Amino acid sequence: MKILLTGGAGFIGSNLILHLHETNPDIQIMNLDKLTYAADLSNLKEVEESSRYSLEKVDLADRVEVRRVIRAFQPDGVYHLAAESHVDNSIKGPEPFVTTNLVGTFNLLEECRQFWGDAKEPRFLHVSTDEVYGTLGDTGFFTEETPYAPNSPYSATKAGSDFLVRSYHHTFKMNTVMTNCSNNYGPHQHDEKLIPTVIRHALRHESIPVYGQGTNVRDWLYVRDHCSALDTVFHKGETGRSYNIGGDNEWKNLDLVHELCSIMNEEIGKGPEGDYANLIHFVTDRPGHDFRYAIDASRIKSELGWMPSQDFRALLKKTVQWYAKRYGF
Repeated sequence: MKILLTGGAGFIGSNLILHLHETNPDIQIMNLDKLTYAADLSNLKEVEESSRYSLEKVDLADRVEVRRVIRAFQPDGVYHLAAESHVDNSIKGPEPFVTTNLVGTFNLLEECRQFWGDAKEPRFLHVSTDEVYGTLGDTGFFTEETPYAPNSPYSATKAGSDFLVRSYHHTFKMNTVMTNCSNNYGPHQHDEKLIPTVIRHALRHESIPVYGQGTNVRDWLYVRDHCSALDTVFHKGETGRSYNIGGDNEWKNLDLVHELCSIMNEEIGKGPEGDYANLIHFVTDRPGHDFRYAIDASRIKSELGWMPSQDFRALLKKTVQWYAKRYGF
């Protein structure tokens, strides 16, 4: 099988390529990536010499190039992960999010549709986020039937791309499946995200920034669990259906930061300030900061048999160790 995977030099994409390469020995993977600031080809050292892996530097907004790659590679399926994804950046400058997340997704869908024609076997998996659902209060969970209510330019463009994928299934009978996941953590994540930021600042004995009072709640999903879920949905998911992917693992931001500091106290040893938690510093909250995300992943569990890992602290410790090595400690 030939798989075109977009955004494969990013956090989730690189982990997914490694997962697919390890678990699907007959697969050929074409990584289509714009190679923006968030990409890191060192994440793919394990496969860069493999005859089953190749890379094309292409901007999804360039439809001619997208067409060229699809016609040359002739994929049997697509894992579409490429996206501008950092909420703070979408607030500072929304335009790249519209270009990549909306226009790029349209270009990819349309060129796949034209290449595959009426064939029913080729599959298009669109990877999205729980942020399209908006925000929750103290109780409740996002299900696949939760109405969309995006609150940032990032989540709005992801919602728009979700609707494009939905429309291509219902209008053109394209074989699409879609996933909406909770916050990922693990190796290869860009430095701008919460967990790498906490680890980096702590190890450098710098203030650890926490938005507001740290009461915002997120559901954390280990990235390799996410990859196994995507593999499962691609091969077993019902066409036209969407699947929420979560870790059953809600944490207030401040509690998570304290947990990371506790692990670093154990793994690295306390710094000059003593407990790394002494470095926590509250900063002005993000505009429109969604209060709580929580995923109901019962559909993917009951219909497809997928389950997330349960030992969060062990995986968080593994994550701290990976970043400590990355940052030279």
